[in-house]
Amino acid sequence: MPASSGGAGGHFHRSFSEAFYVLDGAPSFYDGRNWAPGGAGDYLYVPEGGIHGFRNDTDAPASMLILFAPGVAREAYFEELAEIGASGRTMTKADWADLYARHDQVMVE
Repeated sequence: MPASSGGAGGHFHRSFSEAFYVLDGAPSFYDGRNWAPGGAGDYLYVPEGGIHGFRNDTDAPASMLILFAPGVAREAYFEELAEIGASGRTMTKADWADLYARHDQVMVE
C-alpha cells in the first residue's frame, strides 16, 4: 500500500474470513469500534461477519499478505478498485453498491 493511500472502511463479508499479516510499514486496522496501528509481524484474523477495515495513512508504504478462507477469487475486486482510481471515474452510490454486492463486501461505515 503506498503512503497515505487510504484503504477499506468498516465492512464485513458474509461468505469468507479474512486474515492479514503485516510484512512492513504501519497500516491501521479497524475492529468495528476503533482504529489501531499495526506493524511488521502483526497478524489479524477476522471471521465471517466480523466488522473490520484497514488503511495506510502514514507517510511510508506498507505491505501485507491477505488470506481469504475459503479461498475466493478477490483479484477482480482489487483490479476494479485500481481501475477506478487510475481512471478517475466517478462512482455513484448505486455504482459502489453494485461493486460491493458482486464481491461480498458489506459496508458498515
